[in-house]
Amino acid sequence: QVQLVESGGGLVQPGGSLRLTCAASGFTLDYYAIGWFRQAPGKEREGISCISSNDGTKYYADSVKGRFTISRDHAKNTVDLQMNSLEPEDTAVYYCAAENEATTIKPLCLITPVMGDFTSWGQGTQVTVAS
Repeated sequence: QVQLVESGGGLVQPGGSLRLTCAASGFTLDYYAIGWFRQAPGKEREGISCISSNDGTKYYADSVKGRFTISRDHAKNTVDLQMNSLEPEDTAVYYCAAENEATTIKPLCLITPVMGDFTSWGQGTQVTVAS
């Protein structure tokens, strides 16, 4: 069973940085597209970044483009989301999700990642941006 665990969340001041990590246990992420989603209080969960299984495609939502960077460490079996220039509007619970692209009929990271395209999810990590 695919298990994902997010870490790295916390409280940071506006303009600060955090690095979130999505770690997999019991399987290798090499064949999986990884999406990062976030859900702010009272709002729907939204896809903000995605990396394809071969690392060749990376997607960023307009709201985070230029500030967030997604990357994969094959040796550690993790996918990170480096978040810089954080704003109060980035406050949310952040989730990573995985889907084996060998079993999908379409690439998952060419457009905004869609919740329904990902079957394995972590429990989320809270990011709070406040002074």
